[in-house]
Amino acid sequence: MKTGSILHVRAQKGLTGETRVSQACWGLGRPVPSGAMRLEKGWLTSLRCVLAVWAAGALVAWAGAAEPGVAGAGSASGSAGSREVTGVASTTAGTNAWVTLGLDKVEWLQVEFLGMQLWQYLASLVYLFLAIYGSRFLDYVLTTRLRRWAERTSTRFDDLLIEMLHGPIRMVTLVIFLHIGLAVLNWPEEVRRWISAGLVCLVAVSLTYLVIKVVDLGLGVWQLRMEGTEDKILRETLLPALRKTIRVIIIVGAALLTADNLGIEIKTILAGLSVGGLALGLAGQETVANLIGAIVIFLDKPFKIGDRIVLDGVDGVVESIGLRSTRIRNLDGHLVTVPNKTLTNATITNITMRPNIRTLINIGITFDTPAHRVQRAVDILNEIYRSHPMTQDVWISFNKFNDASLNIFVVHWWKGTDFKAYLAGMQELNLQIKARFDAEGIEFAFPTQTLYVKQGSDWRLHGGSDPLPPVSAPTGVSGSPA
Repeated sequence: MKTGSILHVRAQKGLTGETRVSQACWGLGRPVPSGAMRLEKGWLTSLRCVLAVWAAGALVAWAGAAEPGVAGAGSASGSAGSREVTGVASTTAGTNAWVTLGLDKVEWLQVEFLGMQLWQYLASLVYLFLAIYGSRFLDYVLTTRLRRWAERTSTRFDDLLIEMLHGPIRMVTLVIFLHIGLAVLNWPEEVRRWISAGLVCLVAVSLTYLVIKVVDLGLGVWQLRMEGTEDKILRETLLPALRKTIRVIIIVGAALLTADNLGIEIKTILAGLSVGGLALGLAGQETVANLIGAIVIFLDKPFKIGDRIVLDGVDGVVESIGLRSTRIRNLDGHLVTVPNKTLTNATITNITMRPNIRTLINIGITFDTPAHRVQRAVDILNEIYRSHPMTQDVWISFNKFNDASLNIFVVHWWKGTDFKAYLAGMQELNLQIKARFDAEGIEFAFPTQTLYVKQGSDWRLHGGSDPLPPVSAPTGVSGSPA
């Protein structure tokens, strides 16, 4: 559970009932300041007073309805006036009492002031208090019940659901009481129209907020499922961008629907949005393509941050993956920025994802090496490579005669992908090969060329002297990782 939830507050020991209620309403997991406590006590007291006035008015109305003589005269003038003034009161005294809180039955409240009776002002104030404080109280009661139920579950889905309902419950209750309270007053027609439009906007805001909360709930569940995985970039980059995009779409759609319900002509607005969308689409083709490329990279996962990749002549380590481009630090230390659109169409080699490193080595020894020494060289190489803890699948063979050497071909796989460790291991192996070959008297060959001059030829060196002796020298060890 979250530390700021009501469950955390209820778990704290040594707190009084009022302190827990206040902390729960404020949504805090720590002691509430004294000023906030006084404010909470104030609105709770006001709520009690409002409910007491409502109950008293209802009792007065029921008492008046029980006396036929009084009810006949009083309700005939009071109810008719209220029906004419408010337009919301019912024809029956009982139903009218629920709407007017029974205040229209109080004789001294039927005095007119500024075109309206006093009971209308008082009833509107009561509904205003109910709208402000009753919505908070109802929201607190419902969320407290739900959180008690959520305390018995191990999943966090119900916590997200409660947070989703937290705001809409208060907003819907607020709109209902405001609608009743404002309808009680005798507003002019123009004012009524504006008030009705305002209430429609409040309802639209509430429903839009609820839809956004539902979307946040779905994305929140998705994010919870990705916790503990390596999709850090997806959680920190794509999800916030996706959440903002969906919110913009929801808000624009809600604004258009609200305008249509208010009688505003939206065809012109839609036409303008279509033209503007077309212009933005033509101007932002590259941006959209890069954004789609980012989504493809996040979902397909051909590489992640820290991977070494090769594509279109770029060989380096991925440093960041953004919505528009991906940044790669090449082996020279330069930072290369590649658009995501290019990455989606390129052939990418992920070197980091290989399970091991394959190495191909050609070792040349001199031609004058006897056959038994060639076999000894092969045996030495087998001993060295097969005894090393980081090598596996070793293949060694005297495979061919080169122009200037007898070639021994070595293939092996290095366990792991750490390139620095691989280079250190290669150095260790090569030093062992050099030391063992020197001890056995096996010489490395290097490319040589022998010049033979035919005897009796007109071409003589140094005035007919013998030709120069052939020149030969050993080659080194050549090898490369593959």
